[in-house]
Amino acid sequence: MAALPSIIETTQSASRQPLLEVRELGKLFGPDKGCQHVSFDLYPGEVLGIVGESGSGKSTLLSVLSGRSQPQDGNITYCNKQGELVDLYSSSEAERRTLLRTEWGFVEQNPRDGLRMGVSAGANIGERLMAQGVRNYSALREQGLSWLNQVEIDANRIDDLPRTFSGGMQQRLQIARNLVSSPRLIFMDEPTGGLDVSVQARLLDMLRRLVRELDLAVVIVTHDLAVARLLADRLMVMRRSRVVESGLTDQILDDPQHPYTQLLVSSVLQS
Repeated sequence: MAALPSIIETTQSASRQPLLEVRELGKLFGPDKGCQHVSFDLYPGEVLGIVGESGSGKSTLLSVLSGRSQPQDGNITYCNKQGELVDLYSSSEAERRTLLRTEWGFVEQNPRDGLRMGVSAGANIGERLMAQGVRNYSALREQGLSWLNQVEIDANRIDDLPRTFSGGMQQRLQIARNLVSSPRLIFMDEPTGGLDVSVQARLLDMLRRLVRELDLAVVIVTHDLAVARLLADRLMVMRRSRVVESGLTDQILDDPQHPYTQLLVSSVLQS
Protein backbone atom coordinates (compact mmCIF):
# COMPACT_ATOMS: atom_id res chain seq x y z
CA MET A 1 0.00 0.00 0.00
CA ALA A 2 1.15 3.59 -0.55
CA ALA A 3 2.15 5.72 2.43
CA LEU A 4 -0.83 7.23 4.19
CA PRO A 5 -0.88 10.93 5.24
CA SER A 6 0.16 11.35 8.86
CA ILE A 7 -1.24 13.80 11.40
CA ILE A 8 1.86 15.93 10.86
CA GLU A 9 1.17 16.13 7.12
CA THR A 10 -2.49 16.95 7.63
CA THR A 11 -1.75 19.77 10.06
CA GLN A 12 1.22 21.22 8.20
CA SER A 13 -0.32 21.07 4.75
CA ALA A 14 -2.74 23.78 5.72
CA SER A 15 0.04 26.14 6.81
CA ARG A 16 3.09 25.76 4.53
CA GLN A 17 4.51 24.30 1.35
CA PRO A 18 6.07 20.84 1.58
CA LEU A 19 9.81 20.83 1.03
CA LEU A 20 9.59 17.57 -0.88
CA GLU A 21 6.56 16.04 -2.63
CA VAL A 22 6.90 12.41 -3.70
CA ARG A 23 4.23 10.78 -5.83
CA GLU A 24 4.00 7.12 -6.91
CA LEU A 25 7.77 6.73 -6.97
CA GLY A 26 9.11 3.43 -8.24
CA LYS A 27 12.31 1.67 -9.26
CA LEU A 28 12.37 -2.13 -9.50
CA PHE A 29 15.17 -4.58 -10.24
CA GLY A 30 12.86 -7.60 -10.26
CA PRO A 31 9.66 -8.75 -8.55
CA ASP A 32 9.45 -6.96 -5.18
CA LYS A 33 13.10 -5.82 -5.32
CA GLY A 34 13.50 -2.04 -5.15
CA CYS A 35 10.67 0.36 -4.34
CA GLN A 36 7.25 1.01 -5.83
CA HIS A 37 4.17 3.20 -5.32
CA VAL A 38 5.84 5.44 -2.70
CA SER A 39 4.07 8.74 -1.97
CA PHE A 40 4.58 11.25 0.84
CA ASP A 41 5.21 14.92 1.67
CA LEU A 42 8.19 16.07 3.73
CA TYR A 43 8.04 19.43 5.50
CA PRO A 44 10.83 21.80 6.61
CA GLY A 45 12.30 20.68 9.91
CA GLU A 46 10.71 17.22 9.76
CA VAL A 47 12.67 13.97 10.20
CA LEU A 48 11.35 10.98 8.27
CA GLY A 49 12.66 7.52 9.12
CA ILE A 50 12.53 4.65 6.63
CA VAL A 51 12.81 1.25 8.29
CA GLY A 52 12.64 -2.37 7.20
CA GLU A 53 14.73 -5.49 6.91
CA SER A 54 17.64 -5.86 4.50
CA GLY A 55 16.34 -6.03 0.93
CA SER A 56 13.07 -4.26 1.72
CA GLY A 57 13.88 -1.44 -0.72
CA LYS A 58 14.75 1.35 1.70
CA SER A 59 18.24 1.98 0.27
CA THR A 60 16.89 2.01 -3.29
CA LEU A 61 14.26 4.52 -2.21
CA LEU A 62 16.89 6.75 -0.57
CA SER A 63 19.02 6.66 -3.71
CA VAL A 64 16.08 7.74 -5.88
CA LEU A 65 14.89 10.40 -3.43
CA SER A 66 18.34 11.98 -3.30
CA GLY A 67 18.72 12.22 -7.06
CA ARG A 68 21.44 9.59 -7.26
CA SER A 69 19.39 7.04 -9.16
CA GLN A 70 16.78 7.55 -11.88
CA PRO A 71 13.28 6.25 -11.04
CA GLN A 72 11.19 4.23 -13.47
CA ASP A 73 7.89 5.70 -12.28
CA GLY A 74 6.54 8.70 -10.39
CA ASN A 75 8.01 12.11 -9.66
CA ILE A 76 9.68 14.21 -6.97
CA THR A 77 9.07 17.94 -6.56
CA TYR A 78 11.36 20.08 -4.41
CA CYS A 79 10.65 23.60 -3.13
CA ASN A 80 14.00 25.41 -3.35
CA LYS A 81 15.33 28.36 -1.33
CA GLN A 82 13.70 30.78 -3.74
CA GLY A 83 10.31 29.14 -3.20
CA GLU A 84 10.32 27.68 -6.72
CA LEU A 85 9.02 24.17 -7.33
CA VAL A 86 11.66 22.03 -9.03
CA ASP A 87 10.82 18.74 -10.74
CA LEU A 88 13.90 16.78 -9.71
CA TYR A 89 14.05 14.40 -12.66
CA SER A 90 13.23 17.05 -15.24
CA SER A 91 16.45 18.73 -14.11
CA SER A 92 19.78 17.84 -15.68
CA GLU A 93 22.26 15.55 -13.93
CA ALA A 94 24.53 18.58 -13.40
CA GLU A 95 21.68 20.49 -11.73
CA ARG A 96 21.00 17.53 -9.43
CA ARG A 97 24.67 17.32 -8.48
CA THR A 98 24.69 21.05 -7.70
CA LEU A 99 21.61 20.60 -5.52
CA LEU A 100 23.36 17.82 -3.56
CA ARG A 101 26.39 20.09 -2.98
CA THR A 102 24.37 23.09 -1.86
CA GLU A 103 20.78 22.78 -0.61
CA TRP A 104 20.97 19.03 0.07
CA GLY A 105 23.44 16.72 1.73
CA PHE A 106 24.06 12.98 1.89
CA VAL A 107 25.61 11.16 4.86
CA GLU A 108 26.99 7.76 3.87
CA GLN A 109 26.93 4.74 6.16
CA ASN A 110 30.68 4.37 5.71
CA PRO A 111 32.20 7.84 6.21
CA ARG A 112 35.11 6.89 3.95
CA ASP A 113 32.62 7.00 1.07
CA GLY A 114 31.58 10.55 2.00
CA LEU A 115 34.98 12.06 2.75
CA ARG A 116 38.12 12.76 0.77
CA MET A 117 40.61 10.76 2.80
CA GLY A 118 43.68 12.33 1.18
CA VAL A 119 42.99 15.94 2.20
CA SER A 120 42.74 17.54 5.63
CA ALA A 121 39.67 17.70 7.82
CA GLY A 122 39.47 21.44 7.20
CA ALA A 123 39.66 20.97 3.44
CA ASN A 124 36.86 18.40 3.56
CA ILE A 125 34.62 20.94 5.25
CA GLY A 126 35.73 23.83 3.06
CA GLU A 127 35.01 22.08 -0.25
CA ARG A 128 31.26 22.49 0.19
CA LEU A 129 31.68 26.23 0.74
CA MET A 130 33.95 26.51 -2.29
CA ALA A 131 31.17 24.91 -4.35
CA GLN A 132 29.05 27.90 -3.32
CA GLY A 133 31.71 30.39 -4.42
CA VAL A 134 33.60 31.07 -1.17
CA ARG A 135 37.28 31.58 -2.00
CA ASN A 136 38.65 33.51 0.99
CA TYR A 137 41.10 31.23 2.84
CA SER A 138 40.54 32.87 6.21
CA ALA A 139 36.77 32.50 5.92
CA LEU A 140 37.11 28.85 4.89
CA ARG A 141 39.41 28.07 7.79
CA GLU A 142 37.20 29.93 10.26
CA GLN A 143 34.20 27.89 9.15
CA GLY A 144 36.24 24.70 9.38
CA LEU A 145 37.25 25.47 12.97
CA SER A 146 33.67 26.40 13.87
CA TRP A 147 32.22 23.18 12.46
CA LEU A 148 34.83 20.95 14.04
CA ASN A 149 33.74 22.46 17.34
CA GLN A 150 30.05 21.91 16.55
CA VAL A 151 30.60 18.22 15.82
CA GLU A 152 32.81 17.79 18.89
CA ILE A 153 36.18 17.31 17.19
CA ASP A 154 39.25 19.03 18.63
CA ALA A 155 39.92 22.11 16.48
CA ASN A 156 43.64 21.28 16.61
CA ARG A 157 42.87 18.36 14.26
CA ILE A 158 41.85 20.70 11.42
CA ASP A 159 45.00 19.95 9.40
CA ASP A 160 44.95 16.20 10.08
CA LEU A 161 43.87 13.67 7.46
CA PRO A 162 40.55 11.89 8.09
CA ARG A 163 42.26 8.51 7.92
CA THR A 164 43.94 9.34 11.24
CA PHE A 165 40.50 9.74 12.88
CA SER A 166 38.44 7.06 14.61
CA GLY A 167 35.28 5.79 12.89
CA GLY A 168 33.06 7.95 15.07
CA MET A 169 35.17 11.04 14.37
CA GLN A 170 35.09 10.34 10.64
CA GLN A 171 31.30 10.16 10.77
CA ARG A 172 31.09 13.45 12.68
CA LEU A 173 33.47 15.05 10.16
CA GLN A 174 31.28 13.81 7.29
CA ILE A 175 28.27 15.41 8.99
CA ALA A 176 30.16 18.71 9.36
CA ARG A 177 31.14 18.52 5.66
CA ASN A 178 27.45 18.24 4.76
CA LEU A 179 26.10 20.88 7.12
CA VAL A 180 28.61 23.69 6.56
CA SER A 181 26.75 24.86 3.43
CA SER A 182 23.49 25.38 5.39
CA PRO A 183 21.49 22.73 3.50
CA ARG A 184 17.75 22.42 3.96
CA LEU A 185 17.52 18.66 3.45
CA ILE A 186 19.87 15.84 4.49
CA PHE A 187 19.69 12.20 3.45
CA MET A 188 21.28 9.69 5.82
CA ASP A 189 22.04 6.05 5.07
CA GLU A 190 22.49 4.07 8.32
CA PRO A 191 24.62 6.85 9.89
CA THR A 192 25.28 4.84 13.08
CA GLY A 193 26.00 1.53 11.31
CA GLY A 194 29.24 -0.16 12.32
CA LEU A 195 29.80 2.03 15.39
CA ASP A 196 29.90 0.65 18.91
CA VAL A 197 27.09 1.50 21.32
CA SER A 198 28.83 4.31 23.20
CA VAL A 199 29.95 6.01 19.97
CA GLN A 200 26.44 5.61 18.54
CA ALA A 201 24.92 7.32 21.59
CA ARG A 202 27.25 10.30 21.28
CA LEU A 203 26.58 10.61 17.55
CA LEU A 204 22.80 10.41 18.04
CA ASP A 205 22.85 13.09 20.74
CA MET A 206 24.81 15.36 18.40
CA LEU A 207 22.47 14.69 15.47
CA ARG A 208 19.37 15.45 17.55
CA ARG A 209 20.91 18.74 18.66
CA LEU A 210 21.96 19.83 15.17
CA VAL A 211 18.65 18.86 13.54
CA ARG A 212 16.80 20.95 16.11
CA GLU A 213 19.15 23.94 16.05
CA LEU A 214 19.36 24.10 12.25
CA ASP A 215 15.70 23.21 11.58
CA LEU A 216 16.85 20.53 9.15
CA ALA A 217 14.59 18.25 7.16
CA VAL A 218 16.04 14.74 7.20
CA VAL A 219 15.30 11.45 5.48
CA ILE A 220 17.09 8.67 7.35
CA VAL A 221 17.30 4.99 6.46
CA THR A 222 17.97 2.67 9.38
CA HIS A 223 17.38 -0.92 10.41
CA ASP A 224 17.64 0.13 14.07
CA LEU A 225 14.24 1.00 15.55
CA ALA A 226 15.91 2.60 18.59
CA VAL A 227 17.67 5.05 16.26
CA ALA A 228 14.38 5.69 14.48
CA ARG A 229 12.60 6.43 17.76
CA LEU A 230 15.28 8.87 18.86
CA LEU A 231 15.54 10.82 15.61
CA ALA A 232 12.40 10.46 13.50
CA ASP A 233 9.14 12.38 13.80
CA ARG A 234 7.50 9.99 11.36
CA LEU A 235 8.20 6.50 10.05
CA MET A 236 7.61 4.58 6.87
CA VAL A 237 7.93 0.81 7.19
CA MET A 238 9.01 -1.01 4.02
CA ARG A 239 8.64 -4.65 3.07
CA ARG A 240 9.23 -6.22 -0.34
CA SER A 241 9.58 -2.84 -2.10
CA ARG A 242 6.38 -1.32 -0.66
CA VAL A 243 5.50 0.96 2.22
CA VAL A 244 3.25 -1.19 4.42
CA GLU A 245 2.71 1.29 7.25
CA SER A 246 3.27 5.01 7.76
CA GLY A 247 2.61 7.40 10.62
CA LEU A 248 4.00 9.16 13.68
CA THR A 249 7.01 7.34 15.10
CA ASP A 250 5.63 6.71 18.59
CA GLN A 251 2.31 5.61 17.11
CA ILE A 252 3.98 3.10 14.80
CA LEU A 253 6.36 1.68 17.39
CA ASP A 254 3.94 1.62 20.34
CA ASP A 255 0.88 0.41 18.44
CA PRO A 256 1.91 -1.17 15.12
CA GLN A 257 -1.01 -2.12 12.88
CA HIS A 258 0.54 -4.12 10.05
CA PRO A 259 1.61 -7.70 10.88
CA TYR A 260 5.10 -7.08 9.49
CA THR A 261 5.58 -3.97 11.65
CA GLN A 262 4.32 -5.94 14.65
CA LEU A 263 6.94 -8.58 13.89
CA LEU A 264 9.71 -5.97 13.61
CA VAL A 265 8.78 -4.32 16.90
CA SER A 266 8.34 -7.68 18.64
CA SER A 267 11.76 -8.90 17.49
CA VAL A 268 13.39 -5.79 18.97
CA LEU A 269 11.58 -6.21 22.28
CA GLN A 270 12.64 -9.87 22.50
CA SER A 271 16.28 -9.30 21.58
